[in-house]
Amino acid sequence: MKTASILIAAAGALLIALPAAAQPKAENTCFWTRDLRNHTVGGDHVLYFDVGGRAVYKVETSDNCLAGASSSDPIVMVNRGGSGQICNKMDLDISVRGARCIVSNMTKLSPAEAAALPKKIKP
Repeated sequence: MKTASILIAAAGALLIALPAAAQPKAENTCFWTRDLRNHTVGGDHVLYFDVGGRAVYKVETSDNCLAGASSSDPIVMVNRGGSGQICNKMDLDISVRGARCIVSNMTKLSPAEAAALPKKIKP
């Protein structure tokens, strides 16, 4: 009985010690730049974009590069790594009207969050 308790405790400690990278991801958050379909400006610091009709992402900028921009303005999105795949905010360069934006956060919205966006800013 004592040996079984020790083994259970050791197994629990081992599971806790596993690095996060070894544990499976709940969802693939990467997308290809070729799948970008539409964008809307949600404010001076917020941009929403549609990825292939399957997901909506919210990008926040630390500067106000989107001030005065409208959803009809062309937004240039470039993958920094050159692979065409975006997995986090560091992979993305955004410019609008020649001004480069500093991406501070990129979040994939849940289907419920995307559906709850006001019609005016839904990409």
